[in-house]
Amino acid sequence: MASVSASHLILFIASMVIAAGVAGTFTQGISRLSQGIDDQSLEVSEEVRTDIEIISDAGSPVYNNSTNTVTLLVKNTGTADIPADSQFIEILVDGQYRTNVTVTVVDGEEWRPNNVVRLEIGGADLSSGDHRAKIIVNGDEEVFAFRV
Repeated sequence: MASVSASHLILFIASMVIAAGVAGTFTQGISRLSQGIDDQSLEVSEEVRTDIEIISDAGSPVYNNSTNTVTLLVKNTGTADIPADSQFIEILVDGQYRTNVTVTVVDGEEWRPNNVVRLEIGGADLSSGDHRAKIIVNGDEEVFAFRV
């Protein structure tokens, strides 16, 4: 009888050790998953709060032939502040990524909701005809079609 209870005790202890190891692994995995969800929700919240509109008039001359510069006015219509810095704004003109961009806040010091920035996109040697500029900020995309 003593040998049966000793073997039961050994099996019980082994099962408790295995259960503790499994529980520790699950706890660590759930903690990582929770952290990932928190990080993702912050990004999604920022994207949802970001909204821009290109308010330049398509009929007005937005392209300067002598300086090869496209000038666009963009309004922050979202609820979040957006850094008025070209590293936070992606710009494509006729499908080509542009890095020669000057950002100037027109009505204030920061690009807050309802404020406007002037984007001066340099190095855009455009021929006569129809063109498109795409502006991307925090996943929000706006396309502006214009004619030179």
